[in-house]
Amino acid sequence: MDLMPILSTLRRHKTAAALIVLEIALTSAIVCNALHLIDVRLTRLNADHGLPESELLVLTVRGTRTDDNADGKTTQDLQQLRALPGVKAAAMSNQVLYGRNSNNTTITRSKDKTDERFHSAQYSGDEAIVDAMGLKLVAGRNFKPEEYQFGSRVDETGEVRVPQIIISRALAEAMFPGTDAVGKTLYAFGASESTVIGVVDRLPHPYPGRADGAKGYAMLLPWRPSYRGGNFILRVDPAQQDAVLKAAPGVIEKVDATRIVDSARRLTEMRSAFYAQDRAMAWLMGGVIVALMLVTAFGIVGLASFWVQQRTRMIGTRRALGATRGQILRYFQLENFLLSGFGIVLGMAGALGLSLLLMAQYELPRLPWPYLPAGAVALWLLGQIAVLAPARRAAALPPVAALRS
Repeated sequence: MDLMPILSTLRRHKTAAALIVLEIALTSAIVCNALHLIDVRLTRLNADHGLPESELLVLTVRGTRTDDNADGKTTQDLQQLRALPGVKAAAMSNQVLYGRNSNNTTITRSKDKTDERFHSAQYSGDEAIVDAMGLKLVAGRNFKPEEYQFGSRVDETGEVRVPQIIISRALAEAMFPGTDAVGKTLYAFGASESTVIGVVDRLPHPYPGRADGAKGYAMLLPWRPSYRGGNFILRVDPAQQDAVLKAAPGVIEKVDATRIVDSARRLTEMRSAFYAQDRAMAWLMGGVIVALMLVTAFGIVGLASFWVQQRTRMIGTRRALGATRGQILRYFQLENFLLSGFGIVLGMAGALGLSLLLMAQYELPRLPWPYLPAGAVALWLLGQIAVLAPARRAAALPPVAALRS
């Protein structure tokens, strides 16, 4: 058995052994959590938010002077935009997915607002908003034409009344679990009562996957925004999007030449910009993992090479007594396996502790347990590969040459 000689040797080289164990432990703790962070970021990057994103274009129009007829001009803009070839639907919305602006409100089930509160994104749009955003009603109905009102008039009067409201399935299930939300009342604007007339499958928060947006709570109001407080959303055949993007500024200028199109982008481009930080973080974590694995591998190679030089006479003696090359090779591999095992055990404890810290400080989900055995196997394999070259050199030493050294 090689185990007792290995343990005896490690006791004589406590400092070197302790350093490599700590290096493996640190690598294990960081790599497991880094892989988890990458998985969290990739999940965000690949999330489906329920909209036909490849078909959507977003226009932002800015006026250069005071406009007393913003509602009328917005109506004309929409008529002209809907007439463009390839446009399936066009609407005005107060906010848009990935738009980096967020209108939210607190909703309750009671008039006195003493029960549970739900923080929800607040969308408002005109008659075409459901078709333009590709929303799918799963219960109830859409708004009727007479139920819409201009948002500017609400601002002028200061009287906020929303008799009818459409909410997302996520919000419906949270507020009215186990029951049909259609016909239920809720309170979003003071003592003004709103009745749920419809539920859409998904209505994503403008900041999906972040803070309150992770729950997918959102509602749709029958308020018509103007270009001064909203975005044009166009649902366009992908093959004709370039042409629509080129034609849109001319349409806006035709209605009123004093306005300019501040931005005209595909929603897919907005998504890419929105998740740029997540992509950068994933690449950064990948680089950290590679760097740590390389440093650990070089540390194992360096330590094993040093020990081969220190044990040349021992290796020669064992070879002279009949030890085969395979036995010498297995000796160093077993030694590395034991060191890696000690380091991995410490590293798993460190990984769990680091995960708890990240949960408390950054509201990240708990480290899934499969990452621990996966990290252990990866580091054991890394150790065996790293020690292979020095071990092969030790096994190749001729007994006579080793004894003469």
